Amino acid sequence: MNIFTIFDIGFLILFGLFLTIFLYSRRKKLKREGLLYLYRTKWGIKLINYVGEKYKRTLHVLSYISVGLGYILMAVMLYLLGKIVYLYIAFPQIVRTIKVPPIMPLIPYLPQMFKLDFLPPFYFTYWIIIIAIIAITHEFAHGIFSRYAGVKVKATGFGFLGPFLAAFVEPDEEQMEKKSKFSQLAILSAGTFANILTAIFFLAVLFIFFSVAFSPSGVIFDTYSYSAVDIASISAVNGVVVENPTYEKILNLVDGKKFDEIETTNGKYFATREVLEQQEDNENFLILYDDAPAINAELVGAITELNGVKIKNIENLKNELEKYSPGEKVIVKTKTSNGTSEYEIVLGEHPDKENVAWLGIGFFAQESRGVFGKIYDILSSFKEDHVYYEPKHETMIFIYNLFWWIILISISVALVNMLPVGIFDGGRVFYLTVLAIVKDDKIRAKKIVSLVSNLFLFILLILMFFWFFAFR
Repeated sequence: MNIFTIFDIGFLILFGLFLTIFLYSRRKKLKREGLLYLYRTKWGIKLINYVGEKYKRTLHVLSYISVGLGYILMAVMLYLLGKIVYLYIAFPQIVRTIKVPPIMPLIPYLPQMFKLDFLPPFYFTYWIIIIAIIAITHEFAHGIFSRYAGVKVKATGFGFLGPFLAAFVEPDEEQMEKKSKFSQLAILSAGTFANILTAIFFLAVLFIFFSVAFSPSGVIFDTYSYSAVDIASISAVNGVVVENPTYEKILNLVDGKKFDEIETTNGKYFATREVLEQQEDNENFLILYDDAPAINAELVGAITELNGVKIKNIENLKNELEKYSPGEKVIVKTKTSNGTSEYEIVLGEHPDKENVAWLGIGFFAQESRGVFGKIYDILSSFKEDHVYYEPKHETMIFIYNLFWWIILISISVALVNMLPVGIFDGGRVFYLTVLAIVKDDKIRAKKIVSLVSNLFLFILLILMFFWFFAFR
């Protein structure tokens, strides 16, 4: 258990005690509405009224941006939902990798519980801070645009659904319904607009923080050097002679070692069972690891030093290797999550260049696909590819991951909130849109919205079915 987890559990206990005492001492002010308990206050109403009334010209311009952005986010979310359904149906192996149920709320320690290595840890401390930042800015935006439209804000406060917390701003619904459809759309879309602005702001903060708190300190390689090898040229696997080699024969002789040795008429290669299993559809050839110094030494981790010289990036590593000749011995230091390691490696000769020292590591092109891939590219645009960055202090990682989660969750909340389903702002935006299309026929509009909401409920059931199916 690391120091961050110990601190976090302590904070969770203290926060739970504080919240229990706070709610008990003010239990008469708690009102139950459905599954929620609401605690109404007047906090922030003066600020909401001030901004909403003083900056009307600015808010007039922003209202058009907010409504337009709301519709764009709704379209993006519908596309993503369709994409998710397709992935769940067509690629159960991806579902097994992700592990998380499709309607699982984001709760503290979720990446740790499901062992999601592609996400940073998510602590209770993060959860509370992010709820405060995202919920308050989201709801205050609703309130500010309400005052701009001339709608009274009756109360602010907090909602409780068991351990889940939320903030709310309560505009006068009767006044709001009397406003134009555009004014209502601006009020409803203001929350998601605030979420996107929050994400943009913290992206700038993340960029500045990262440039100050981290420094390039190593090279991260993706793979070992590899080549395409004709199956017909393979003569032995792990010392067992293969006659008339086929893909099936080779796979059956692989015993699941870390690296299985494969001999050919052209020399020795290596493979793992996992790598071979992914090549079932290859015709007449296999991609195998070369007999290179790095794989022979089982080199792993980010390369941080070469013969005592600090390595910062790929160009730096390349320049250092050029100082040596094939056959020379070097000491390579690497860093992994388990600590540092030291390897004594005899450099080979580059297969394509005479008298050029060769380590035998490889790098995949950084290629991201889809909307989430683009989001990831934006979040890491300030990082150089294949570079390991060292924090100047261990706490910098904790802070960096906090900013990272704020950005990711801000974008996620903005997208989910614009789903055309009744419980979200997007549901009311969709209702007003349909109402305009059917020329204020409220009964017809409500039927259409109800039909769409039920359709989305059905889609969620499909996702849950295929999630369970993937683990059978």
